[in-house]
Amino acid sequence: MAWLLLSIAGVLEIGFAFGMKASAGFTRLIPSLLTVATGLSSVILLSLSLRTLPVGTGYAVWTGIGAAGTALLGMVLLGDSIAPLRLLCIALILAGVIGLKLVATS
Repeated sequence: MAWLLLSIAGVLEIGFAFGMKASAGFTRLIPSLLTVATGLSSVILLSLSLRTLPVGTGYAVWTGIGAAGTALLGMVLLGDSIAPLRLLCIALILAGVIGLKLVATS
């Protein structure tokens, strides 16, 4: 259950990042409200998952999902650079997240 909560928290972290972009520096009301909602929800779910997962593992996975997911969606939806080295770095982040899951005790 902790891993599911952590995964959802990571996806919400992606929503948080895109919400910040859409809010234009918190100058647009609806995107700003969505940003706050996804950010708070993400942190709450992270906190719940850390009841059983090691803090280092949980935090690293949470930020890894958020960073890699945001970068990939930025490429697909916003036209961000798709440079091969950038893709390699994202793959390394994802490999680290998978590795942490595989070696976790919970």
